[in-house]
Amino acid sequence: MTVTQAMLFRTGDTPTPDTVILTHHLTREYVMGAEVVHALRGVDIQIKKNEFVAIMGPSGSGKSTLMNLIGCLDTPTAGEYWLNGQKVSDLSDDELARIRNKEIGFVFQTFNLLPRADALHNVELPLIYAGMSAKERRERAAGSLTQVGLADRMDHRPNELSGGQRQRVAIARALVNSPSILLADEPTGNLDSATGNEIMMLFEELHQAGQTIVLVTHEHDIAAHAHRQIHLHDGKIARDERMEGQT
Repeated sequence: MTVTQAMLFRTGDTPTPDTVILTHHLTREYVMGAEVVHALRGVDIQIKKNEFVAIMGPSGSGKSTLMNLIGCLDTPTAGEYWLNGQKVSDLSDDELARIRNKEIGFVFQTFNLLPRADALHNVELPLIYAGMSAKERRERAAGSLTQVGLADRMDHRPNELSGGQRQRVAIARALVNSPSILLADEPTGNLDSATGNEIMMLFEELHQAGQTIVLVTHEHDIAAHAHRQIHLHDGKIARDERMEGQT
């Protein structure tokens, strides 16, 4: 059972203080030979602080394109995107890179860990790019690993960890900069169902602690952990639903 949300936006509106993500008529087109692919066709979304949102849709629906735009990995063809009060839709590549490192924690299906580095160093990486001192980096990385239940695995390399533990390291790395949003792309895709459920329980704990989470998935049982589901179809929002009983 769901309760449908209706949200209206006008270009030129600015986000409220409790808004993390705001898009106005977000559009992305790709030119492929003589053909123009309309990946996103004017998407309006508002996500507030401490929401847990799943973005869903079949292959070709636009969910990966939307994830890349939200994650500042791509820029829109038209429309506006505001992230944590800053209009990022017209920033340069260098400015987007700084926003990505400061505001967004990425969690990917394939973990993306350095195989020769231990868990602590893998988690430290975003802080190295941020120019933080070695002592503070180690303290922050250790705290982040402790937060995801890996205090006793800090000196282990990825090949010495289970799949679930590797994903926890990736989540710790995503959290270490205290990002505005945690952006997870099919985070349980390489895990068995039991381990995947453990990872989703960790996401729920992080949400309860105040973290804003945007989860991209095509699996309904994974999306069911979120408190709100945005369904895309042919580059448009087909449904935006808050799950019954959630606020």
